[in-house]
Amino acid sequence: MQPFFFTRLKYNSGNWDTDQRMPTNLLNSLVEYTTIPIEEQEKIVEVGSTEIFRSPFCYLSGHRLVAFSESERKNLKTYIQNGGFLFADDCNHDIDGLFAKSFEEEMSEIFGKDALQKIPNDHEIYNCFFKFEDGPPTTSFELNGWGDDLVHDYLKAIIINGRIGVLYSNKDYGCEWDYDFRNKRFLREDNTKFGVNIIIYALT
Repeated sequence: MQPFFFTRLKYNSGNWDTDQRMPTNLLNSLVEYTTIPIEEQEKIVEVGSTEIFRSPFCYLSGHRLVAFSESERKNLKTYIQNGGFLFADDCNHDIDGLFAKSFEEEMSEIFGKDALQKIPNDHEIYNCFFKFEDGPPTTSFELNGWGDDLVHDYLKAIIINGRIGVLYSNKDYGCEWDYDFRNKRFLREDNTKFGVNIIIYALT
């Protein structure tokens, strides 16, 4: 089996390089819970690069504006329509924030106005490895009133040929998982387990 590598998408309009310890944390979880071989170093790939087509899983995040060029839109659309998987996470945890509004506008521009839809909380992604019977797990940022002061009990997705091609979260999982993986032993429950589900789903 080819080693899994974590790909972070770089875009010019905003701060794409958030939650810098998160990839290592998730990669450690794959080692801990699965037999998937990994590459330890994350890859940083520009949205418009052909390198994206080597990545079965891509991550995009930030706090600020998301604005792609026409060539970047075309590249991302081709990637998703050909079986690629994008996990986009809003660091603001705010459905009215700049990242959320601009990212959703970009998805509408690329895939159509109604392409991004809430997914049901019994979707396969919540059961493909660990079981999350109530849908997406809540983050500490939601419970502490960060951002829009709401607990988002759903995730959104763009479905391509019956499968999630784009998974979109306002829950700020990136910051939730942005800590040294050695500190997981202090948690009552490892909060990266849902990240494992996302990657397993993307790979299968």
